[in-house]
Amino acid sequence: MQKYFMFKELGTNYRREIIGGITTFLAMAYILVVNPLTLTLSSVPDLPDAMRMDYGAVFVATALAAAIGSIVMGLLGKFPIALAPGMGLNAFFAYTIVLASGIPWQHALGAVFISGVFFFLLTLTGLREKLINAIPIELKHAVGAGIGLYITFIGLQSAGIVVNNDATLVGLGDLTAGPTLLAIFGIIVTVILMTRGINGAVFLGMIITVIVGMIFNLIETPDKIVDSVPSLAPTFGAAFSSLGDSSFYTMGMLGIILTLLFVDFFDNAGTLVAVANQAGMIKDNKLPRAGRALLADSVATTVGAVLGTSTTTSYIESSAGVAAGARTGFASLVTAALFILSLFFFPLLSVVTAAVTAPALIIVGALMVASLGKIEWTKFEVAVPAFLTMIAMPLTYSIATGIAIGFIFYPITMIVKGRAKEIHPIMYFFFVIFILYFLFL
Repeated sequence: MQKYFMFKELGTNYRREIIGGITTFLAMAYILVVNPLTLTLSSVPDLPDAMRMDYGAVFVATALAAAIGSIVMGLLGKFPIALAPGMGLNAFFAYTIVLASGIPWQHALGAVFISGVFFFLLTLTGLREKLINAIPIELKHAVGAGIGLYITFIGLQSAGIVVNNDATLVGLGDLTAGPTLLAIFGIIVTVILMTRGINGAVFLGMIITVIVGMIFNLIETPDKIVDSVPSLAPTFGAAFSSLGDSSFYTMGMLGIILTLLFVDFFDNAGTLVAVANQAGMIKDNKLPRAGRALLADSVATTVGAVLGTSTTTSYIESSAGVAAGARTGFASLVTAALFILSLFFFPLLSVVTAAVTAPALIIVGALMVASLGKIEWTKFEVAVPAFLTMIAMPLTYSIATGIAIGFIFYPITMIVKGRAKEIHPIMYFFFVIFILYFLFL
């Protein structure tokens, strides 16, 4: 095992890898609560039951998708990177595809499945790895930061801190409301824990917030902690049933599939680069074994869609495990084992409300925005596309739109500046594709 994961070459051991794997799990365990709440549209009242996915089934699908994805990443990619249903991608699934577009969640799972299969084929050809390496590092950082702003905005909304305002689009909510006060408390506690450098601060912040919520009767006390694993039947295989429905094959659904492809592609690329760079694995802006890491992502997305969850991708919280000493894929196997173990704690996790998960979204968003410091803001030709990529995501409520805008402006500013030779030919391909994206999708 030590030889397979190259412990000696990377200067690590079982203790560091186990601690790193546990740290990563604690940092991203919030997804076990946030993803079911998001995909079931729990924060949206008065919806028909047909529009909501089964909470228990989504919980199981989330844990299994995370475990399978992390195992494949650990064994095949050998990176200390864990996977789970992606933040931002799950919001796009629930709020844009299902809620805003009125598309059945079964069809949405079908779209995720097709995007996963297509990613798998792209990865086998090696094209996906070439595309990632062609993207300028500044835009990679901008994509990660933009996703951070996007999920922070969603967190502020679900907490009731930011609400709709007909005059100004958004405004400050009622800060005296019980759930909102609880969310604010959770933010403060999590920030304190994070500032103190406590491992698993996000997860511990959620636990403390839940306890306080129970004390003040804002959250129902669970009647049990451990129970049998919920049934996966309500969501398992639903993606296949949608593929047999003629109403699935529309131009609108094609646009959704392409959006999932773009968003997952750049979200995963940014995370892989960020975590690998932190671990000292990036050489000349290239990621070693990138093809294997991307294969793990595509397999996890495809399997996750079959199980019943949105796109599965690499997690930026893996950086917490790297900071704790993880350097190999063995840490990912440890994280996967903990996700499997969590299946038996469904009663404890199912009582967590949106007020409890909102702080996690906001804090994780803050961590992702940290990548802005690596962008050369003094160079206007780089700053403009990076800024537009970042700011357009929360303002348009779309990750794909932010990516498209930034990737269109990058060739323009670079050419005008006289730096056309520095633009990779593939970026011109993205330029054309994204213009077509706006015109037709």
